[in-house]
Amino acid sequence: MESCRARVTCIYNRTLTIALTVQPYKAVVTEGLKNPISSFPRRREPRDFKCVWIPACAGMTINQRFLRHLAAAFTLVCGAATAQQWPTKPVRIIVPFPPGQAADIVARVVAERLTATLGQQVIVDNRPGAGSVVGSEMVAKAPPDGYTFLAGGTSALTINVNLYRKLGYDTLRDFAPITNMTEVAMVFCVNPAVAARDIRELIVLAKQRPDELSYGSSGSGTVSHLAQALFAATADIKLRHIPYKGSVPNLTDLIAGQTTLTAETTPTVLPHVRAGKLRAVGVASNTRIPFMPEVATLDEQGVRDYDVRAWTGLVAPIATPAAILERMNKEVAGALATPEMKKRLYDLSLVAVGNTREQFGAYLKSEIAKWAHAVKVSGAKVE
Repeated sequence: MESCRARVTCIYNRTLTIALTVQPYKAVVTEGLKNPISSFPRRREPRDFKCVWIPACAGMTINQRFLRHLAAAFTLVCGAATAQQWPTKPVRIIVPFPPGQAADIVARVVAERLTATLGQQVIVDNRPGAGSVVGSEMVAKAPPDGYTFLAGGTSALTINVNLYRKLGYDTLRDFAPITNMTEVAMVFCVNPAVAARDIRELIVLAKQRPDELSYGSSGSGTVSHLAQALFAATADIKLRHIPYKGSVPNLTDLIAGQTTLTAETTPTVLPHVRAGKLRAVGVASNTRIPFMPEVATLDEQGVRDYDVRAWTGLVAPIATPAAILERMNKEVAGALATPEMKKRLYDLSLVAVGNTREQFGAYLKSEIAKWAHAVKVSGAKVE
């Protein structure tokens, strides 16, 4: 019987180099580790090598998944020491959306600050496609070496896992939370010609005319769609859904009177509300927002416990060393707490967050549960 002998070396940039050769004994020999990490019997080796024994069986093969887990294991062992030198090369933040969208804007603002504090260039890499799936999968499968991160949001990290029947990643299994960077409230708006000044009146109107009122969204399965489906289910009203390919055509038709209402992010609707082209009837967060302090929340208007926000958080591949995750959290949260950064984001109608890894991890779990319910009531599914 044979097994594979792997020589693993931790070098200064934290890359793990694995060279596999078949040997007639069952051992994985590693360089640079102080202690063996297995209770299996060890073959005698020189004192500068340590052994980990792996039982082999006839016909056993070493596939890429095994190598990835093996590399991750040694990354954890070497993490504490190598994190002290991190970073030694440019860091990449992947944004699973095209340039110009909220996640992209936030990532670029944060990357600019991180470049100064980390001493290495932080690059924003846009990888859009399949509703944020392409870029998210790329990070999930990236080496957990502290040089690849994901600026993902509500869709990428909490909706997709409920929406897609087959998805190449799982948020809680494949990503390590770092911090929630920004959040923005969803705002319900109607065409000014609609006879509803607020959410209460809109609900009354919808009950008087079931299935007649329509709501536009930026696409099936988007935050805009699911937020309104959840609202209709919570308020016990029936509305017709009209999906569009993006927020621009959605708002264009609403302004033209082709649809009754929509729910989009604050930065998206704010210019139209201020111009009098749309009327804001309710804010979807549990508190009023400073950008529209006169607009009451849905909770204030009787739609209890309704709190829907779009947000952008930072995550890393799951096996990234804790020391690097903590450093990244410290740098990003610290940057977001500065008055300069808060004002810069406020001018974009975004609210800086910057919470702890534990807080963001708990938030991800609660958001996944909330959107699971929203997906269920909407009936949306993507193969």
